Amino acid sequence: MKKVKQFVDTLLAYVNSALLIIMTALVLWQVFTRYVLKNPSTFTEELVIIILIWTSFLGAAYAFGTRQHMSLIFLKEKLSGIKKKILCVFIDSSVLIFTIFILVMGGQQITTGVAGMRTPILNIPKSYIYSSILVSGVLIILYQIYNIIEDFKMND
Repeated sequence: MKKVKQFVDTLLAYVNSALLIIMTALVLWQVFTRYVLKNPSTFTEELVIIILIWTSFLGAAYAFGTRQHMSLIFLKEKLSGIKKKILCVFIDSSVLIFTIFILVMGGQQITTGVAGMRTPILNIPKSYIYSSILVSGVLIILYQIYNIIEDFKMND
């Protein structure tokens, strides 16, 4: 199970890195075509927004998986033993429930709600863009299940 998690961590890190490099290159191309060539590229802005959305949601999943998300740890650091374990399980379970209802169920509703709509310039189905919510939700659920199992194994 740990090797699968490490593989997914690595995959998400590489995918996000690649998307960030592509996004940066597209922004530079947009600036070059606008100010040097005086003929702005028409597709870059829309594509950068799509890549930014995917990078944000996949980055959030990665942050939950590696436990690098923002959190208030002062209480957790003051506790030990069973109290710390209960707090960690409660926090991870709360995130899991939130993710199921908001990201997965909400993401599925949004994705089906925009079915048939397309982006104006690239003509990409909007459901491809909004599916990033659903994909990150599923990844966060898997990560949170793993985190809860790790919480129960905690010896502190």
